Amino acid sequence: MEAVYAFCVGILTTCGFFLVLRGRTFTVVIGLTLLSYAVNLFLFASGRLKLDGAAVLGQSTDYGDPLPQALVLTAIVIGFAMTAFVVILAMRSRADQGNDHVDGQIPAQSTKATASHKRNS
Repeated sequence: MEAVYAFCVGILTTCGFFLVLRGRTFTVVIGLTLLSYAVNLFLFASGRLKLDGAAVLGQSTDYGDPLPQALVLTAIVIGFAMTAFVVILAMRSRADQGNDHVDGQIPAQSTKATASHKRNS
């Protein structure tokens, strides 16, 4: 079970980094969201995965650690706030610059392809 869990965290991290390095703002937002999910799963796993552990002390001798749960809850709130901020920032950038590229400039390959397509038409 731990190997599958670690594999899922690794896949989410890899996909998140790949999307963050893309050139458009929407994929960067999706990549940051995937990275926050990976961090949440990592924090949750840091408290040792236990089945049938009591959440309240005194109910049984084996209980679940509440600290990773509190950290994940805090990370979810911070991740939601950062996602909302980045989406608003991307919308404002698109409105001001007229495109959704991260650096605000259309790549040279796109302009060459558009110019050659206009000549052929």
